[in-house]
Amino acid sequence: MKGLELSRKYYETACRPVLKGRLGEKFNRLAVGLVGNGSECYGFDDELSQDHDFGPRFFIWLTDEDDAAIGAEVRAAMEAVPKNFLDYKGVNVSEHGAVGRQGVFRIGTYYRMMLGIDHVPASIDEWRRLGEVNLSIATNGEVFEDGPGAFTAFRNALKAGFPEDLRRKKIAAVCCSAAQTGQYNYIRCLRRDEAVGAHICEAEFMEHAMRLVYLLNNAYRPFYKWIHRGLLDLPILGRETYDRLSELIKAGDPGEHVDRIEALCGKIIEELRRQGLTDSPSTFLLDHGAQVQARIQDPVLRKMAPFAEP
Repeated sequence: MKGLELSRKYYETACRPVLKGRLGEKFNRLAVGLVGNGSECYGFDDELSQDHDFGPRFFIWLTDEDDAAIGAEVRAAMEAVPKNFLDYKGVNVSEHGAVGRQGVFRIGTYYRMMLGIDHVPASIDEWRRLGEVNLSIATNGEVFEDGPGAFTAFRNALKAGFPEDLRRKKIAAVCCSAAQTGQYNYIRCLRRDEAVGAHICEAEFMEHAMRLVYLLNNAYRPFYKWIHRGLLDLPILGRETYDRLSELIKAGDPGEHVDRIEALCGKIIEELRRQGLTDSPSTFLLDHGAQVQARIQDPVLRKMAPFAEP
């Protein structure tokens, strides 16, 4: 059983009745779900994932006001829920644990742990300080229920994606990096017989290409080991990029690698044009990065060098 499904069943069948029985009407002040660290929060877990920190678990999130009013009761009720479920041992980590994989949290405290900020970012400068991976972790998983709606409102504001100008600046920078590593330096390393350098260039190109696909979907890329798997959930170029990169690493002849890199860049350029981010006829992603940069309205972001990460 997948970890998210296991945790939902654990909560709904074994824990929810206990919490509701102990808290009465106060139960309606809870937001409950499983969001954050762990492959199960993405639905990416398998049997291998069960070798550490795996088991039925969930979070309870409270507003500051509700935590002050009923937080102690909620934590006491949480201690009374069953510790094991369907032959799985629960993850015994509280709010003060080193990992923070379950427990009762204030909404702001939880998001500060995930993002370093306890409120919805109100400006591009605040958004710039948030890492893409952290945003992915903070918006994955599932909210099982949320009576007050405050946790879900925060979550939905994040899930809406980067402000458009910031998204464009990131796209511009990653276009430049993908061009440099995959379309330029990979070939130069091959010509110099620098095999290790070529492999590094190709690996970095693959990461940049995947980042571009996430940004073209206005989605946040996950932790590096899941960035390829996560493509399958993206409607724009997701499955195609997943397959093309899988084929790229299996290609034997270096010339075939070059052709596959160029073909993927071509697909990305088509999507950049479709989204109105460029109208350049060039096949070189660097030229499109400059075009995307020129379409940014924010004066600070627009004046940055195209290569510069915001």
